[in-house]
Amino acid sequence: MATGTRTTSNSQMADAQFETALEAIRRKTARVGVIGLGYVGLPLIRAFINAGYRTLGFDVDPGKIAALESGRSYIGHIAAEWIAEIVEDGSFQPTCDMSRLSEPDAILICVPTPLSESRDPDLSYIEATARQIVEHLRPGQLIVLESTTYPGTTRDVLLPILESRGLRAGSDFYLAYSPEREDPGNIQFDARSIPKVVGGLDAGSRELAVALYENAVVQVVPVNSCEVAEACKILENTYRAVNIALVNELKVLFQRMGIDIWEVIQAAKTKPFGFQAFYPGPGLGGHCIPIDPFYLTWLARKRGMNTRFIELAGEINTSMPQYVVQRLAEALNEAGKPIKGSRIALLGVAYKKDVDDPRESPAFTLMELLLQRGAVLTYNDPHVPRLPRMRHHDVPDLASEPLTAEYLGEQDCVLIVTDHSAYDYDFIVRHARLVVDTRHATGRVTSGREKVVQA
Repeated sequence: MATGTRTTSNSQMADAQFETALEAIRRKTARVGVIGLGYVGLPLIRAFINAGYRTLGFDVDPGKIAALESGRSYIGHIAAEWIAEIVEDGSFQPTCDMSRLSEPDAILICVPTPLSESRDPDLSYIEATARQIVEHLRPGQLIVLESTTYPGTTRDVLLPILESRGLRAGSDFYLAYSPEREDPGNIQFDARSIPKVVGGLDAGSRELAVALYENAVVQVVPVNSCEVAEACKILENTYRAVNIALVNELKVLFQRMGIDIWEVIQAAKTKPFGFQAFYPGPGLGGHCIPIDPFYLTWLARKRGMNTRFIELAGEINTSMPQYVVQRLAEALNEAGKPIKGSRIALLGVAYKKDVDDPRESPAFTLMELLLQRGAVLTYNDPHVPRLPRMRHHDVPDLASEPLTAEYLGEQDCVLIVTDHSAYDYDFIVRHARLVVDTRHATGRVTSGREKVVQA
């Protein structure tokens, strides 16, 4: 009898706690915490502030916190004026103090999930974050993982750490997964206007997470589990990686056949059904497409299966920088020059056009390959004033050079890696001796096309 009474009482307490958490989310009195104030976390902060929530932002980088506290932005599409405003009015408090993790009612995890040197998932950032959270975890909090990862991470990796001090998910605290869907540089979409997929560890966790995101984004798509939400993100990016690999392989083939891949794609785009255009390039970049498919291949190997289709796409995409260097070497050879000792300027080091995000950019692989062959490198990027330190690349300490006629004329070769809209390609081609174009950026240039080599 006593045991039954205690169980009923615990159930009633859990129900009351859930209703309190749900009411706070709906009334927007809940405070939202975001761990990781980068290209995903900071736009997420903006979405929740615009929805009327107070926020706490956590990051282990004191430089980022100092910048935010002083009203400065380190992300191009986040205005410094807005940062200064939300810090001043108190709707956003940035901090390195992880002891404050007990304060938010909802904690959203937006930390990196890179690959190891052997291309296995590196979940050290998620695990370290979970250990910090559990030190201060309190009943009633909602924890949502947003970092891209393989199916099973929330349940198999995050959950055991969060439960290691006695609190239980689904009754004491709540746990969900909602994959980030940021597209930096795309002005059509921001964190608020992109639908959010949400999967919960249990029904209550999903309900709380759905209620939270419903107030901040245009649409919420509930799914039956964390694993479905995790697999959704992997599918989205593997789909892109495979199709990019297809056009990259066709680019190499069509170049040998004397066929312009870009004209082929433009023609194929006129079909109103059954075709979506993807474009070739010098290699994959960004925080998702070069990484996510390898999470899936790793998971498949653990289950005794080879994902041959995905692995082949990865091989093709990772081989593209070597193809670019080969084309560049051929172009220099036609001019009677070796790569060794040649002055080569890279235009664009961000991973995609019109952003300041260099993560996993193929520019760094190209730099390493060219330096190994003895090239004298410089670069220009209007969005990246100085080369950052990279986890997996030995990057030279260089600053962006002014893109003057004199600078272009001094180079033996100008290599277009990122097709920023700010570039005047007619000006570049006019003043350069040789241009190797990996993005078809010079496609509309009317004069000097004899100096351009497509790669």
